[in-house]
Amino acid sequence: MSEPSPFPLPVTLDAVTRDWVEAALRTRAPGVRLLGCEVLDVIHGTCTKVRLQLELDAVGRAGGIPQWVILKGGFEPHSRGMHAMHESEVRGYAEVLPISPLRSPACHFAGYDAAARQGIVIMDDLVARGVDFCDAQKPQTADEVAKRLSVLARHHALAWASPELREGGRWGWTIPVLDAHRHYLAPFLEPEVWNGYRDLPRGAAASVRFHDRDWVSEAIERLHRFAGTLPWTLLHGDTHLGNLYVDVDGQPGFFDSLPQRGPAMNEIAYHLACALDVSDRRAHERALVAHYRDELVCHGVDAPPLDALMHQFGCFLAFGYSIFLINSPVFQKEAVNTAYTARFSAAMLDHDTIGKIAPL
Repeated sequence: MSEPSPFPLPVTLDAVTRDWVEAALRTRAPGVRLLGCEVLDVIHGTCTKVRLQLELDAVGRAGGIPQWVILKGGFEPHSRGMHAMHESEVRGYAEVLPISPLRSPACHFAGYDAAARQGIVIMDDLVARGVDFCDAQKPQTADEVAKRLSVLARHHALAWASPELREGGRWGWTIPVLDAHRHYLAPFLEPEVWNGYRDLPRGAAASVRFHDRDWVSEAIERLHRFAGTLPWTLLHGDTHLGNLYVDVDGQPGFFDSLPQRGPAMNEIAYHLACALDVSDRRAHERALVAHYRDELVCHGVDAPPLDALMHQFGCFLAFGYSIFLINSPVFQKEAVNTAYTARFSAAMLDHDTIGKIAPL
């Protein structure tokens, strides 16, 4: 008798039954039986995270399935419109993270259903593991960021300027990061929509020099062209603090990856501006980028000179700023969006991002 299929994937929480979870887990641990499956918590956001407590039989325990897992999927009103993101995350857990040096929670199911426009991942519950989750309102130290940059450099070295990033290659399914962002940003540039976000606390926390929606729109177009002149690599895709943790042994961890392809400094500028308090970024950013470059070289990458990387850093800050100025409070609370917008705004002033982007 064949194993029951978890497809079609459920699109409502009521459909996440014990039988369905059992069928999903059997794709990694054939024959496992669930004696119980209890919902402990539901966390709403960009995606929905459901904390489950499982009562496993001997097959499940032997297969390494833990008692507590997180089921993540698109169960929000906006979820069907974000199906591309769900597919990207599923493929990240299924295809990228297994071969990446990025430490991440063990995955026990990763499936995407194109007809249902749904993607679901079942992974270890990091709360049960006892990790320390990073938080936008608790910036990291320079030493903590350096450790994370070492791992990101190893990840970026996997596909630096690789032909596998081209259409038809192993990573050709990933979305070009600036191309995706241009399309995502477009509806937010309507005057009423843009002004509504600008008038929130996050807008007040940013310099008025960056309130001009026409400048932001043109800046992203110029960055898109600039990106085409640089070597690309495989990116984690969303390295703000809300997607990061420190494991019980002190090593940096990553989750909620949205694999994309593009210039590495787009990801590094995004991470550093998010992760560091403004004063710490000013004091340490060049040394941290130099450390990242050294790590690239150690892993066989013909990395650009440090001054070139710092120029890219100053340009790509506009990418992160444009994300958090218009980020929905459904995705991140206003305090988080405000903290990040303020950090990017300060960095853009420090680096004369307007002046750097103008000639691109």
